[in-house]
Amino acid sequence: MKKLLYSLVAACLALVCLNSCQEDENMDSVGQWSLSDPAIIAPEEGYTKVLNELDPNERIYFEWEPAVSSAGFQVRYTVILDTLGSSDYDTPLISVSSDNSGKATTANIQVSAIDLALSYAGYPAGEATQLEWTVIATCQDTKSYATNAISLTRFETEYTPATLYIAGDATEAGTDMSQAIPMRHLTDGNGTNTYIFEAYTSLEAGMPFHLYSAQQLPSHVYGGSNGEVVKNGDALTVQDSGEYKITVDLNTNIYTLLKINKWSMVGSVISGGWGGDEPLMYIGDGTWQASLTLTSDGSGAFVFRANDDWGYLLKRIQGTQNSIYMESQASDAGITIEDIPLSNSGNYIVTLDLYGSEYSYTIEQDTTIQPPSVTPNNLYLLSNGAVVGEFIFDNGTFTSTTYLALQQSVTYELNSEMDGSGTSYAFTNAIGVSSNPEGDSVTGTFAFGEGTGGIMVNQDQAYTLTVNFNTATVGWKYYNIKLFHWQDWDSRDEFLMTYQHPFKFMTTETLQAGYNMKFNSPWDVQFGADDPTELSGTMTNNGGADFNNITTTGTYEVNINIDNLYQTGTYEFLIQ
Repeated sequence: MKKLLYSLVAACLALVCLNSCQEDENMDSVGQWSLSDPAIIAPEEGYTKVLNELDPNERIYFEWEPAVSSAGFQVRYTVILDTLGSSDYDTPLISVSSDNSGKATTANIQVSAIDLALSYAGYPAGEATQLEWTVIATCQDTKSYATNAISLTRFETEYTPATLYIAGDATEAGTDMSQAIPMRHLTDGNGTNTYIFEAYTSLEAGMPFHLYSAQQLPSHVYGGSNGEVVKNGDALTVQDSGEYKITVDLNTNIYTLLKINKWSMVGSVISGGWGGDEPLMYIGDGTWQASLTLTSDGSGAFVFRANDDWGYLLKRIQGTQNSIYMESQASDAGITIEDIPLSNSGNYIVTLDLYGSEYSYTIEQDTTIQPPSVTPNNLYLLSNGAVVGEFIFDNGTFTSTTYLALQQSVTYELNSEMDGSGTSYAFTNAIGVSSNPEGDSVTGTFAFGEGTGGIMVNQDQAYTLTVNFNTATVGWKYYNIKLFHWQDWDSRDEFLMTYQHPFKFMTTETLQAGYNMKFNSPWDVQFGADDPTELSGTMTNNGGADFNNITTTGTYEVNINIDNLYQTGTYEFLIQ
């Protein structure tokens, strides 16, 4: 047995030595051997051809005499097409290995592949293109070349890609092509591509982005400006940062950018019913989300709405579990849609996913807080142990007795006892979070339950709070005040005033002599002057007269202070 083992080992060693000797003989230094140039046979110098789009599978054949290694080493070949006069063989328009895995002295390229490469490079359809084809012979680290000039005429019809992606510094994907954002390709009622694309994403103002036909290069690259798509055009930009719907029509080479100020839920399942509105917050990657308390008697329904526009609704595709489609586009796509049903009430996390080729929604139970187990006898809003707000009780609902001047920099606590020793309650969202913070009467509703952690405020304002223990929801409201300024009511100015803690609003504007004025949050709040000709004084909500106190046109700083019931206040106009 040992003799057999020794024999096997000896045989293996002999083979290793033999292979080593052969490798040494094949590893002569470059300087001790040479490689001749290949000699082109076809296509010849000056060759011309019109590529036939009716026969896209036709091939152009290339042939050459071999390059020879003086040491007898094996030679492999690559054929490239590039612009005429190019001296950089590393970035050709198209590159293929020769037949037989690069060993043969022939190669072929499909005309559709050539047309696509020329299209990527920006050569116009139907026009003759001056090119050169080169055969590259490679032997170990040595290369030799042969080149001929040829002319190829592209297909008459420009190539239109079936996929589009978005990438660039302005986008969430950045410049990483592998992460480029896919656009949805819309289809018609027969399921045929329309070459109209759309995507929802966030864009940064002033930063560039392009459209690409693939998530890698080479690719068709589209830019443009003023609504026109241009192949290999300048980068696209937006003036304002935010979320956008990008639509691209490659039939007309037109693009549109619609700023999405908000997506929201409307329907019978939300506070306010079909007249209400529950905004969703953008969380990235074409996705909006919110934690909401929804109510249903078993037949509740809702839709998603963009920018408060009833012409811009997403509804469920009939026969699907959670796929959605734009109501205004459904008929052209041959799709039947319906309002989205909800059977059971509860606290839910609602997610609207508008990323990629399929749009969908999810509604999942929000288990982050527990609904209140009992309704307390009293309720207080505390800050640093001190009471800053009390509530009155009526049929399971506590309502703040006054408007509460709350601050973003302060953490509050809701407790059933004045000293904070009772049951604490946690909110699922910050007070004042809204996708329309400059609206007139800004409202919001979200869930609450038993728990600690503090209550946050999104922005300084004077709020009313309603805490409903029957539905485990918190509702809040604040008013923005505008200075109405008019000579002709229909062409009035509405100057939005800035809130300053506590209960103060101010603005600096150019005011015209003889104009009428009023401080409004249409139409709940309408402060008129008790003495309308004075530059300072008192005012009353839903009372007093129009201000008519500007006798000299100029720039004025205007300040008002409101009481915590929004019933009375003071004002002053200071000329600058």
